[in-house]
Amino acid sequence: MDEAVLEARRGIEIGHGGPFGAVIVRGDTVLASAHNEVLSRNDPTAHAEILAIRAAAAAIASPHLDGCTLYTTCEPCPMCLAAIHWARLERVVYAETRQNAAKIGFDDERFHDAMNRPLMPIEHVPDKGAATLFAEYVGKRY
Repeated sequence: MDEAVLEARRGIEIGHGGPFGAVIVRGDTVLASAHNEVLSRNDPTAHAEILAIRAAAAAIASPHLDGCTLYTTCEPCPMCLAAIHWARLERVVYAETRQNAAKIGFDDERFHDAMNRPLMPIEHVPDKGAATLFAEYVGKRY
């Protein structure tokens, strides 16, 4: 966690984003560390957890981070939680709660709430071309 805190501080000091840092570890090996870069990249998806997942996956040349632990300075938002699940991380350890993040202006409670209801209309429109793609992909490993 100390490294995640240092990474977050580094990001704040250079104006990249808020007090968010993340480190991914497998065993005793640090695979990746990252800080929030939302402001520096003008990218709302450049959360510390997402950037650490990308870097760790690149480091091991696999999208699957089985056996890894993510240490992060704050409770992950829903976007990051989804990425954590897709990456198959084994464990997440966070320091601050989303309620404490809200107190300093990072209120993602509406996104947590939205997981129970869509933010905008979402419509299923079946398509033969898409169905063909999926049928052709059967048996391939992601």
